[in-house]
Order: sequence, then C-alpha cells, then structure tokens
Amino acid sequence: MFETTVRAGVCRLFRPETRWLSTGWDGGDSVGDVAYNITVPEGWPETDLETYVAARRDEAGFDRPGPTLLTGVDQAHARRARLDGVAAVATAGVSNPASLPVERAVGDEAVDDDPALADEEGHLGTVNVLVGTTRALAPGALPNLLTVAAEAKAATLLAVVGVPGTTTDAVVAACDPDGARAPFSGSATPVGRATRACVRDAVLASLRSRYAGEALPTVESAPYGVVTDVRATVTRL
Repeated sequence: MFETTVRAGVCRLFRPETRWLSTGWDGGDSVGDVAYNITVPEGWPETDLETYVAARRDEAGFDRPGPTLLTGVDQAHARRARLDGVAAVATAGVSNPASLPVERAVGDEAVDDDPALADEEGHLGTVNVLVGTTRALAPGALPNLLTVAAEAKAATLLAVVGVPGTTTDAVVAACDPDGARAPFSGSATPVGRATRACVRDAVLASLRSRYAGEALPTVESAPYGVVTDVRATVTRL
C-alpha cells in the first residue's frame, strides 16, 4: 500500500493519488501522493507547526506537503504490517497514558480522585497509526476505517498497557480512489478485518522495539499522563 522512506527523523509514506483522512495537525480530507510521521525532540517547544513541519520535510529532502503526524518516538521504532491489501505503519510510545476508569465511574460509588500523572510539557509518547487500503472506499467507509483503526489501537493498548491510548494519539486512514470499490469497512468486512490485524500487529511490534528489555509504563509509573476521573450527568431522553 505504501512505499516508506525514513530520513532525518521523518517517515514518508508514498502512494500516488491517495485519498487521506487525518486526525492530526492540519488534518481532514485530502488527495495526494504522500503522508508523514515526524519525530520531534524531547522538550519540543515549537508552536508554529506549519513552519516547523515544512522545515523538517526540507531537512529530510522531501518536497511535497501532505498529512503529517508528530511523535516523540524515534522512527527506528516504526513498524509496518500488511495483510490482504491493507498496510499499517505505527510508532508507539506510552509515557503519557490517558486512562479512562470505567468500573469506578458506574453505580453509586463515588469516584475516588486520582492525582493523575498530568504534565502539560515534554510528552515523549504518542501512538501514531497510518493505515491504508488498496480498495476504493465509499465516502462514509474511509471515516469508518479510521474509527476501526482507532478501536484496534485502543484494544491493543488496553491489553498490554491497561489504557486505551495516550494524550496525543493520532490516526491517518487512506484508500486508493481507483481501486476496487468497497462500500463498507466495518470489522466484519475484509478491509476492516485486515485493518484490525495490521494495526494490532504494527502497534505491538513498535512497542516491543521501543521498550525492548524494559517494563512497559503503567499509569502509575509513566512520567506524563491523565486520568479522566470526572463523571457526567446522565438522563433519559
């Protein structure tokens, strides 16, 4: 699905005339040849992201703009999984987990305040996933593919880290507008099934690379993170 090139901390994914949908910086729908996943340094202070991203592309020798995700994880830990016309590329770091306690948020028991490991600066984590299919997805099927990828990412992280994500996760979903048409992309479809497997396996492989020989961070041990321990008011319609 993608031709990948990594230079100077920038991973470029290339496929001509691809339809992209991004939840990252300057995201949304677009059609083009490239998308990027860029590693940022520790303590990254930049606020002018447009200028920064363009400078990083130039430094890496990539001249075309495209959907861009940013991460604190080195591109040496990027991993790609492929299955049945679907490919997923992931970089996974979990130093800033975002916990969503469920058991404590139901019933009549008060929610115990958790001090949360909150810090607004210096995040080193982020789980970025870029997934694409050679099929031409219907207008609603590409956004749904993005949700399928996010669900697979969350399920994987819950299983191995105990949280559904980090405070800075992002997903890019892509399809080939000229491929064989697929009206749906849910979990029971061939595209959805392959996407779930690719995202799971790419995220797991990136985690194994990033934390080789180390214990995975937990909400308690991670240097940065949040716990959503507030409760909403629920009423009948």
